[in-house]
Amino acid sequence: MTVNITNRTLSETVKSAVDDYLELVGDQPVTNLYDLVLAEVEAPLLDCVLRFTGNNQSQTAQILGINRGTLRKKLVRYRLI
Repeated sequence: MTVNITNRTLSETVKSAVDDYLELVGDQPVTNLYDLVLAEVEAPLLDCVLRFTGNNQSQTAQILGINRGTLRKKLVRYRLI
């Protein structure tokens, strides 16, 4: 198996993904793109950091720079707990 590693920044990766998405939808109306992108990025971000910390919510909240209560609400929203 070959792994293709690029030196793109996170910002460049997001830009490319949004460009690809908009190209895919073509002439169809697009609504709530902001919420869609946030949900698509936020859930895996929370999951990755939570796994990195061994499911330690306090440490996860600290790494993310958010309040632990806010983290818990987001974890429930995305059904990560």
